[in-house]
Amino acid sequence: MTHRVAIVGAGPSGFYAADGLLRARSDLHIDIIDRLPTPYGLVRAGVAPDHQGTKAVVRQFEKILAQPDVRFAGNVEIGRDLSWQELSVAYDAVIVATGMVIDRKLGVPGEALAHVWGSWRFVAWLNGHPDHRQGPDLSRVRTVAVIGNGNVALDVARLLAKSADEMAKSDIVAEAGAAIAAAPLADIHVIGRRGPEHASFTNNELAEMGRLARAVAVTDAQSLAVAPPASDQTPERLRKQKNLDILRGFAGRQVGEKPIAVHFLFNAAPVAIRPGELELTTGKLPADLVVTCIGYGGEAFPKTPGMFAVGWAKRGPSGTIPTNRAESHAVAQQVLDWLETRDPLSGPDILPLAVDAAGWHRIDKHEIAAGAAAGRPRVKLTDWRTCWRSRKPAERSMLMH
Repeated sequence: MTHRVAIVGAGPSGFYAADGLLRARSDLHIDIIDRLPTPYGLVRAGVAPDHQGTKAVVRQFEKILAQPDVRFAGNVEIGRDLSWQELSVAYDAVIVATGMVIDRKLGVPGEALAHVWGSWRFVAWLNGHPDHRQGPDLSRVRTVAVIGNGNVALDVARLLAKSADEMAKSDIVAEAGAAIAAAPLADIHVIGRRGPEHASFTNNELAEMGRLARAVAVTDAQSLAVAPPASDQTPERLRKQKNLDILRGFAGRQVGEKPIAVHFLFNAAPVAIRPGELELTTGKLPADLVVTCIGYGGEAFPKTPGMFAVGWAKRGPSGTIPTNRAESHAVAQQVLDWLETRDPLSGPDILPLAVDAAGWHRIDKHEIAAGAAAGRPRVKLTDWRTCWRSRKPAERSMLMH
């Protein structure tokens, strides 16, 4: 007998954890479980659809999924089909890689209004997540307020500002792309609650805002008379200084140079949201759509012996996809140390009927073929019913290794 490990969550941190385990122990049986019928988590549903280079990381994960003792079990939801308790009894160790997909709240009056969207829900709509097939009504949206000073805020602003030609090679879902192209957008405001010296944009993402075909990035030069905090470590200080240099370049641009203006506002905190209006500490701003990009929360899970968290489930929503690798490998070593002193469990396979790797490959093949016909990387299946056949949660499939 050999040890069995369950990884709940088929995103980057989960796959990196599987990689760390297999590098040390190729004899392990690993089940990667996800509530969606498709693997790759944030890469598929959260990375901006125009950043195909970032999404190419799935090629590494495909190699892991092809290992003979690794199974993918999609459309299996913890709490519906299996409980955490069942997992802890059936597996020698459980790795929690569920991420965080609950948009944080601003805590201001009016944020429950229909025109206020969290960034996870908004980007998931652009990416064809089956939970978020219906997007906002953009038909009368001229002004957008994007609240946040990180890369997600830049993603939202950039995707709204890009032309249809610029998005042609992305995997944005057709309905979302058409809605953005038809919207009467004129102004997008990227709003930071602190000064530009504290913005967490990466340099490349910020510089990209200055190269958009139909949008000009602008800001107020007076807000940029600052310097990075002296207490920052050198790499962080250099990143912030480069951001300030890029923003100073935006200060030399003028509204009206292109059809859409992307305004960078700083030291402006939201106070209240009303229909068509956002009130800030600095005054009122027209806003037909508000997208909050202020971070995420996650579902609770038991922190019992034999249960190990990785990725955002462990540390919160921070870092990039590559930063998960070292952490996930470190957690994998903790799991291996745990298994070293324990005899493998015996018992039946508890996985319910699921979308396995072969099922995912059929979905993948269909999407890529549809994308080739449309000149895109893929055209995603976005409806739950088209991705897998229905089954009762109580059904069990004895898919033994």
